[in-house]
Amino acid sequence: MAEREDDLYRTALLYYVQGESMDAIAHQLGVSRSTVSRHIKLARDTGVVRITLTHPRGAHSALEDILQRRFGVNAHVVTMKDAVSDVGRLDRVARVAASVLGEAVQDGTMRGIAWGTTIAAVTAHLQSKPVNGVTLVQLNGAANDRTTGIDYVSNIMSRFAQAYDAESLLFPVPAFFDYAETREALWRERSIARVREMQLQCGLAVFGVGSVAGGLPSHVYSSGYLDDEARAELSRDHVVGDVCTVLLRQDGSWADIALNTRASGPTPLQLRRIPRRLGVVAGVGKARALVAALRAQVMTDLVVDEKTARVALDLSQ
Repeated sequence: MAEREDDLYRTALLYYVQGESMDAIAHQLGVSRSTVSRHIKLARDTGVVRITLTHPRGAHSALEDILQRRFGVNAHVVTMKDAVSDVGRLDRVARVAASVLGEAVQDGTMRGIAWGTTIAAVTAHLQSKPVNGVTLVQLNGAANDRTTGIDYVSNIMSRFAQAYDAESLLFPVPAFFDYAETREALWRERSIARVREMQLQCGLAVFGVGSVAGGLPSHVYSSGYLDDEARAELSRDHVVGDVCTVLLRQDGSWADIALNTRASGPTPLQLRRIPRRLGVVAGVGKARALVAALRAQVMTDLVVDEKTARVALDLSQ
């Protein structure tokens, strides 16, 4: 029965969330068009399709099972043709992530939001949900020597707030401080300490994975947050990417990376205090950074495109 429910779920995901035609779905799944039509009807009749998609318990693809066994992460692998562009790949992954988030948001909850290119894409697909008492907390600072980052971050936060009728709490600090001593001094300020404590009280955190190189540029590496000297440090420390602007090596290590003494986001150890942590990743250029994030155990849940998942698994052998 689980196999049949899985077929219904995957067909509905492609049809309702990713907007694929029945012919395209039939080609991807290796079935007839009439089978696709029947699965779509059964998905509606049996409740797999409601306002959002419901992933049947125990119904996972082989790739999702491997990710679960190897990294202990509940994965949603988004299938699509390899020829899909990076922009199209991000859009389809963002659609699925928005659906997963919609299911997760409940009354009286606190959600941590990390800014970035991927999470900005997710906001375009959020569906309004009638919930009460939801609070959103910005997880990492966004200012640099060129901008406060407030406009960029508040746009992301406001879209979440509108979808869930939520209150937003911004974190008005730099993404990276100039000096570690400045960060430590500011952490002692009561107004900042309050936000940091609320970050760790979240029931769910949602974030992308930044990549130093490859594919669509991650916002932190393309918008003036790191100067040439800092980029040289990244190379010397073998950094492949970041989560919440905390830098990671491919082996998942982070504690001895010099720039992390100046980073404003929660460390992997701090993130692990949050019960549910959803990472959203699209594009093979982020495969190494995804491996780093998985090895750092920052995710309990993952939405990722199939090609990137396969490359990441190969890199993690």
